[in-house]
Amino acid sequence: MRRSFGIGMGARLAGGSIVVALALSGCSSNESDTGTSTSSTPTTTSAASSTVALQKLDLATLDGIVKSVAENLQIPGAVAILKTPDGDLTVKYGTGTRGQSNPVDPAEHIRIGSNTKTMTGTVILQLVQEGKMALTDPVSKFRPDVPNGDNITIEQLLDMRSGLFNYTETAELNQALDDDPQKQWKPEELLALGFANPPYFPPGQGYHYSNTNIVLLGLIAESLDGKPLSQIFQSRLFGPLGLSGTSFPAIADSSIPAPHSQGYVYGTNMDTLTDPALPEPMQAAAKDGSLQPNDVTDVNPSWAWAAGAAISTANDLVTWVQALVGGNLLDSDMQAKRLASVQPTSPDSGSAQYGWGIAKMGPMFGHTGELPGFNSFMGHDPVNKVTLVVWANLAPAANGQDPATTMAREIIGKVYPA
Repeated sequence: MRRSFGIGMGARLAGGSIVVALALSGCSSNESDTGTSTSSTPTTTSAASSTVALQKLDLATLDGIVKSVAENLQIPGAVAILKTPDGDLTVKYGTGTRGQSNPVDPAEHIRIGSNTKTMTGTVILQLVQEGKMALTDPVSKFRPDVPNGDNITIEQLLDMRSGLFNYTETAELNQALDDDPQKQWKPEELLALGFANPPYFPPGQGYHYSNTNIVLLGLIAESLDGKPLSQIFQSRLFGPLGLSGTSFPAIADSSIPAPHSQGYVYGTNMDTLTDPALPEPMQAAAKDGSLQPNDVTDVNPSWAWAAGAAISTANDLVTWVQALVGGNLLDSDMQAKRLASVQPTSPDSGSAQYGWGIAKMGPMFGHTGELPGFNSFMGHDPVNKVTLVVWANLAPAANGQDPATTMAREIIGKVYPA
């Protein structure tokens, strides 16, 4: 399933972060970032952001950015919410359903892909605080079946440095998603796909965005908390924050609560297994209208599970990312360590950084998410008090770009001085 769910999300799940390049991709199937950074004890300096003189955006400028990207990438609908000390701006572009005139709305439900990882990661850190596990624990303590599990720590699962193969990069998953989009995937089936392939590198000796890590963490959370992950999210996260538009569906549930946008994608998962961009002839056909996108709204998201199956709204994502970065879901010490945990994904990654279930994208902490049909970006800069949430209802574009992260990159470039 193309790309990565999060930092974007098709079947592959990519990871990263943005500054100028906005390298955050998501939960897609063909993620292949294999940087060589190693895990280390976080320091507060890695999380530091600088106070800057922000450039003020007006509504017309924000609207122009969203419209330009949407038209260029042939996106039916998009929403952008920007909050700065100068005020709040919201842009609504296009429609939630192709061929109809119903406008999009920040209250509409969408699939948020790898933004789900920040939720799973937060629960794990809460369990650490409660003394039910330690970041230094080997995963074999909880899952004896994990290959080389004696040498993989919980922290290495959180920060994508375990080396475990990403199951969404397998042809088996992508072909199955094309052949049987309503298949109800069990987490154990997903792990089996990942475990059947060799690791990318020894634990701690590199970086590779892998959904296998987060599915493992979801199962460990269920075991330690004694309830399904949906209930864990509701009691620990959604309820306390009042996220009434956010949910984590049961494995058998492929619906999205109303109101919701439809989600669209060109081609198939196998078309983009090794490259998120469609072959040139298909790109040309999409451009001239002879190739129409598929409506993938109701594809069962169980293949993404703890790594990317959550549903939310733009309004709720604003609340969530602000709490994730600057709230009280964790105690002050754990929160500081989490923000400080971000490290470069590779020596030449520029500003792309990843940590304990959270990314740092230029001055913003947050994540991106992508499932076929939906792409979203959420970021919060706690120093300059800037929050940005963007979603689009076609993902990825025919040329492989992630629409929401493309919009976010341009918006951030306008808000922050060069």
